[in-house]
Amino acid sequence: MEPGNKKVYVIGHRNPDTDSICAAISYAYLKSAASEMECVACRAGEINRETEYALNYFGVQPPRLITDVSPQVGDIDIRKEEPIDQETSLKDAWSMMRDRVIDTLVITDQDRELQGVITIKDIATANMGNFDRSTLAKAKTSYKNLVSTLDGTLVVGDENGRVEKGRLHVNGGTTESMEEVVEPGDIVLLSNRYESQFCAIELGASILIICMDAQVPKTILRLAEERNVAIIRTPYDTYEASRLISQAAPVRHYMTTQNLLTFSVHTPVENARKIMAQVRHRYFPILDNDGKYCGVISRRNLLNLHPKQLILVDHNERTQAVEGYERADILEIIDHHRLGSLETSGPVFFRNMPVGCTCTIIFQMFLENMVEIPKDIAGVMLSAILSDTLMFRSPTCTPQDEQAATALANIAQVDMEAYAQQMFEAGGNLEGKSPEEVFLQDFKIFTSGEDRFGVGQGSYMTRKNREAAQDLLRSYLPIAMQKQNVPLLFYMFTDVRDTVTYLMIAGSGAKDVVEDAFGQVEWQDDLAILPGVVSRKKQLIPAILKVFEQT
Repeated sequence: MEPGNKKVYVIGHRNPDTDSICAAISYAYLKSAASEMECVACRAGEINRETEYALNYFGVQPPRLITDVSPQVGDIDIRKEEPIDQETSLKDAWSMMRDRVIDTLVITDQDRELQGVITIKDIATANMGNFDRSTLAKAKTSYKNLVSTLDGTLVVGDENGRVEKGRLHVNGGTTESMEEVVEPGDIVLLSNRYESQFCAIELGASILIICMDAQVPKTILRLAEERNVAIIRTPYDTYEASRLISQAAPVRHYMTTQNLLTFSVHTPVENARKIMAQVRHRYFPILDNDGKYCGVISRRNLLNLHPKQLILVDHNERTQAVEGYERADILEIIDHHRLGSLETSGPVFFRNMPVGCTCTIIFQMFLENMVEIPKDIAGVMLSAILSDTLMFRSPTCTPQDEQAATALANIAQVDMEAYAQQMFEAGGNLEGKSPEEVFLQDFKIFTSGEDRFGVGQGSYMTRKNREAAQDLLRSYLPIAMQKQNVPLLFYMFTDVRDTVTYLMIAGSGAKDVVEDAFGQVEWQDDLAILPGVVSRKKQLIPAILKVFEQT
């Protein structure tokens, strides 16, 4: 696949919230409509219940899950080498290797299921080291292969027949000498001598190879038909024919079928490179998403790597970006957060605006590009704005957010107030959820110099759902702190109706950080009550970062 024709993955941050998912969906649609890019909406984590409700409500499929964008074998120029059938003769296989300038051929069935591989070394071994006169029988060689290999003509016999038994003999002497060696079922290479041909049939030979294109008397033809003996004429003399005939054996008799070294299109390039360095093979079969053969690669192909192309939405922090982002090509960043620590290898289109939601920016870009917004896309964008601004209660909310939401609600044909309440209630429903699932539904890691901390948030319309979430996560936060490898954790249980956050903490010194950040704080057991604090981005994170900067 040429780099210019590659798909571009539009993806949000890990542990995605509604804005991260809906921004990926809507911006992928916009870029595909307004440019020649083929953009695919992706996600870097599981979808939470609030987002699930929004997607189901508007009939939108969840984005494709991608947890690592490190280079994979599928990002390499795979050589689209056609496979061969297992009945292919050694001679034809060698001719293909010579013409295609390749030393390995892949054998598959009609459905491209991998059956084995054969290398030029296998063919050389078969030709140079095989002195077994019964090889053609052991390989159940077809008459078609014999005729093709000898450039011959099947004069008598069924072209679908096979060599079932017997050994190969080259007759260069008398009929008496034939009587001593030829047994029933054998293959005999002969000249034009009538006596020898007759004798071979009488001795029970199964196939006569008549060399030098010699004519076969009608008597011999009739007798061969009566005795079910095949006759093949070849232009080669007995020496040439004897050298060639073993190459009629099918490749399945020599191919490697056990412990095949194959790669999937999803195999990380680094893994493939390590394996290649340990073996002497030159070409390796590649299997597609369905496990079917799709081509081969060599060590040289690893030099022609096309990194995945990304557009990041709703984040620009390296700790929040999908795994492997540093080995991908980042083309654009669309975000509404503070400038983070993410670095790119080259200049990118970067649009960052101080609004309450990434989808508000994308709405403006729809207008700028004069692209009509479909009802379902309008619905998911509206959902993101309502979620990120807490139905316009968050201090991050701007007039642009409200204007965009109003326009999108008209397109989506929904009542904003009623829909938002349903969406938040769906998101606050914890039935069947594990503590880890609830914790990760909207969790981000932040850094300030060498300091590193995590902040999660859940928004709740009812006190019942909020308190249930608090009880579920209370004993889990210390576990989450170890799993996320952060020394401090803060989790916001935000009451949307009353615009207040109950902040749960974990880690040595976390309480001091909260009190330094917000002054006199009322504590309810292990919860800091923060009236009016509902925004992680604009209220909680800046206050915590200021404490770290001062200390």
